[in-house]
Amino acid sequence: MSEESKDSNTPMIVVRIRSGIGLRQESKETLSQLSLSRVNHAVVIDKRPSYLGMLQKAKDAITWGELDVPTLTKLLRKRGRLRGDKRVTDEYVAKYTKFKTVDEYAAAIVSLKAEISTLPKLKKVFRLRPPSKGFKGSIKHTFQQKGELGYRGTDINTLVQRMS
Repeated sequence: MSEESKDSNTPMIVVRIRSGIGLRQESKETLSQLSLSRVNHAVVIDKRPSYLGMLQKAKDAITWGELDVPTLTKLLRKRGRLRGDKRVTDEYVAKYTKFKTVDEYAAAIVSLKAEISTLPKLKKVFRLRPPSKGFKGSIKHTFQQKGELGYRGTDINTLVQRMS
């Protein structure tokens, strides 16, 4: 847990990469609380201790790490959806927030000047594609063991870029 706490100034992204088959009930409930109901779904969270505990309970099905501005911008533009399956546009962001573009909004979220929930009607879950050229390791082993599961720090950004 000390690795995750050292950079407490950025939001985190959590991506589900395994199904619920064979998972403990406690892990399934935690995934449900995180709104990760399907494989390749992602949510952006902050680093509250309660979230960090949830990540540890569901670590057998997810990967997570710190989000950067270019990745969040791409995620909001390509995969961000409003109610009614509408895309997030610069005009919508300018109308409902104090920021003029999606780029400014993403930079404010990463620098903790705004929260992702401040944009009305934005869906919490980002529906991603499987990563282009596949996963680099096994989805049954941790990132430290050359797999895909668990905490991966800023390396999560390359995975999310390949999935969006």
